[in-house]
Amino acid sequence: MLFLTEFNVFYGISLSKVCGLRIFLLPLPQFIFQDYEVRMIEICEIGELSQEKVLNQDSALKFCRLTTGYADRVVSKELTAELYSGRLTCLLGANGIGKSTLLRTLAGYQSALAGELDEVSPETIGVVLTERIDAFGLKVREVVALGRHPYTGYFGNLSKEDDAIVSEAMSLTHTEALASRLFSSLSDGEKQKVMIAKALAQETPIIFLDEPTAFLDYPSKVEILHLLHRLSREMNKTIFLSTHDLEL
Repeated sequence: MLFLTEFNVFYGISLSKVCGLRIFLLPLPQFIFQDYEVRMIEICEIGELSQEKVLNQDSALKFCRLTTGYADRVVSKELTAELYSGRLTCLLGANGIGKSTLLRTLAGYQSALAGELDEVSPETIGVVLTERIDAFGLKVREVVALGRHPYTGYFGNLSKEDDAIVSEAMSLTHTEALASRLFSSLSDGEKQKVMIAKALAQETPIIFLDEPTAFLDYPSKVEILHLLHRLSREMNKTIFLSTHDLEL
């Protein structure tokens, strides 16, 4: 069972900076990494540690006493938390503890068993899951353009405005040079950046990412997290990611 309790700490991480972490964890505020369960961490720049007033306090998504799981079993119970605009928040927990189930429930991919949560739609939330997408034969720009699908109608034709949005998403993620390459030919790190570009092209205020650094080498993991942090601040996005990677 997961239960999220909030408190503030300082903790040094391996991105060569000391970050302020806003953490929700089970069951007590103790760092026992050998037997950790789930923690929700908001990553702040070092300059923000003494300037909390500059952080955005606009609520983007709330859930209260949320119970997640399936018809035959409960995965987590009584979860309560709030996500804010313009912030990168991390859900940290061991494999199998229920991180993906929580993300899928918040994204509307599966129903909650009990509790209250804000309603979402393809116009309000973009999701990048761990499952490999079937993009055989598609070029990178075509994959990013799939993010415009909620707005293009039955035939999926892109307007000039859609094309401009796709170009901007690729520029923000520095994937323009990959545009004409086949998605299947990319490295895992490049594929992850393309999927983030696709989520940006969807133009939603909230982005969820399930294990975005899985299968990546360490430099690529750091690059992805820096990218997500920059996007949350520069574009005022609410970015919520899950990971089991304590090194980051």
